[in-house]
Amino acid sequence: MGVFRRIVVGGLLASGLLAGPAQAEDVLVFAAASLTDALGEAADSFQMATGHEITLAFAGSSTLARQIESGAPAEVFLSANVAWMDHLAERGLILPESRRDLVGNDLVVVTPADSAATLEDASGLPALIGDGRLAIADPDHVPAGIYARESLETLGLWPAIENRTARGTDVRATLALVERGEVPAGIVYRTDAAIAEVRVVFVLPPDSHAPIIYPAALTPAAGPAAEAFLDFLGTAESRRIFHDHGFSTVDGDPADPA
Repeated sequence: MGVFRRIVVGGLLASGLLAGPAQAEDVLVFAAASLTDALGEAADSFQMATGHEITLAFAGSSTLARQIESGAPAEVFLSANVAWMDHLAERGLILPESRRDLVGNDLVVVTPADSAATLEDASGLPALIGDGRLAIADPDHVPAGIYARESLETLGLWPAIENRTARGTDVRATLALVERGEVPAGIVYRTDAAIAEVRVVFVLPPDSHAPIIYPAALTPAAGPAAEAFLDFLGTAESRRIFHDHGFSTVDGDPADPA
C-alpha cells in the first residue's frame, strides 16, 4: 500500500484516466485545491488504517463539478463553497443524505515574502498594489475568487480593483503569482498562506463575504470504501488534521477538535 495518489484533474479526460468507473478498493476523490495538504494527510491516515487506495484530484471547485457533470467517475466531492455542491445536487449528481459541512476558512491579503509593504485597513489595498495587479482566483467561477470579489464589493473596493486583477485558475495558482513576486499582493485562504513563502498583511473581515464552508458528499458512483472515507473525514482524527493545517470547524471554533 503506497501513499495517496495525487493527480491534476485538468489532464484526466484527455488522458483517458477517467474512461471507466473507479475500482472497488480505489476511491477517486475530487477536492478543492486549497485542501491539498490537509486532505493528503487525512488520505494517508485512512489508507494506513483500511488498506483502501485513495486517489485525489485537486483543482478549482468549478472545474471539478463540471467534470463530474460531464461523467467523471469521482466517488467523493469536496467543494470550497456550497454553490458548486448545490449545482451538482440540483442535477442529481450527489447523494443528498451523505452531504455534510466539513471545515471553514478565512481570506487574507498576502504580499511576497521579501516585501516590506503593510496594510492597516482594507481601504489601502488600491495603494498597496500601486501600478501592479492584485492576484485573485477567477471571481466568476472559483470559490476563492468569488469570496474575494464579494468582500471587495462589500468594502466598496471592487470598482477600483476589478480591472487591476491577475486571475488564477484556482487558489494555489493565485498564491504562486504572489510567491514568485509577479504581483505586489493577492487574496488567498489563510490556510494556503500558511504553507507558502508570503507575508500575511491583512485579514479580510469575515462579515464582508459569505461564510467560507467546505461541503463534502458522495456521488452516485460511490462504493463502500468511498462512504468509509467520507465518514473518516468527520472523525476527531481528521478534524485534528484539518485544524493543524489552519482550517476551522464549521461553527468557526478553531479549538482542539477532540
